[in-house]
Amino acid sequence: MQTAHISALEAKHATIDQRIAAESQRPVPDTIVLADLKKQKLRLKEEITSSH
Repeated sequence: MQTAHISALEAKHATIDQRIAAESQRPVPDTIVLADLKKQKLRLKEEITSSH
């Protein structure tokens, strides 16, 4: 069960990482959106590392 939870968190982390990359590639990236995505990514990473 724990492994499935970690896998789901890692998948969400990867998705957010892709969204950050896509937003960064825009001609005028939205800094508020980028900041929010980075916070979400950090929270997920913290949860993943605390689950190990």
